Amino acid sequence: MRDDYFVWLEAVRRLSPRTLSSYRRDLEKYGEYLAERGLAEEAVTASDARGFVGWLGRNGLSPRSVNRIVSGVRGYYRFRERRGRAASNPFAEVRGLRAPKRLPSFLFEDEMARLVELPETAAGGTVADRGAPSRRADDPFWRLRDHAVLEVLYSTGCRVSELVALDLADLDLGTGTARVIGKGDRERNVFLGGSALAALRDYLGRRTGRTAADADSLAALFLNQRGRRITDRGVRFILSGWLARAGLGKRVTPHTFRHSFATHLLDRGADIRAVQELLGHASLSTTQVYTHVGLERLKKVYRRAHPHAC
Repeated sequence: MRDDYFVWLEAVRRLSPRTLSSYRRDLEKYGEYLAERGLAEEAVTASDARGFVGWLGRNGLSPRSVNRIVSGVRGYYRFRERRGRAASNPFAEVRGLRAPKRLPSFLFEDEMARLVELPETAAGGTVADRGAPSRRADDPFWRLRDHAVLEVLYSTGCRVSELVALDLADLDLGTGTARVIGKGDRERNVFLGGSALAALRDYLGRRTGRTAADADSLAALFLNQRGRRITDRGVRFILSGWLARAGLGKRVTPHTFRHSFATHLLDRGADIRAVQELLGHASLSTTQVYTHVGLERLKKVYRRAHPHAC
């Protein structure tokens, strides 16, 4: 039955391989609990389900992880109910743990500008892909590629998975837009600002002859040093290299670009529903976390500046 569930998740809900792996691990954790208690899935009661929450906590999982696992198991039983394999959902009324709110990390506008422009302004050298046969530090093409990658990440607010999936055909440089496919196979248009367009034109102007011969490599927007489509891991490695040279003293991931994109838009007066659409969030509540980021920034400014704040 679990195999049917994962087929459904992949075919109907169209979850990514990474998300499917996460669901599998969560159900394996649930299987450990059932085996330890000598329980069968069909015999689990609401009391057993609440016991699972406590069991996860005692095994050192954070409230956020506990809630994610419980949500996944609840969805699994919901699927069983719909298929007539379970009389009820023992997790239907089980509440998760209260998790502390975690505000997303972001870069200030001057920090972002410093990082994004570094491949263009740095004197020589580049950051090569992990595992590349040579660093090719004398080839300016790779700095152009790195600059375009960083500019597009910041200009569009794309997830790194969306960035690496971009094809040449997804770009419309004339209108300054790109078509991306987000979570749940949802399609949306994102915007390429002037800096991103300039970086892309510089990069694309030297891309000819750099690709491997297979169809996917020829279609891909961003290439690795083997001429194939760049990977999530490749983007992270590129970023880590330029981050080390930028000396910002902050932990920055590709998702930090997305957080910074949303924070800067809202700070400059963008409508939250427009930001929701640009990010591809299904729920407005997901986007609203960035309003809290803005409030926290204002609070820090107030505390530093007001004579009676402390």
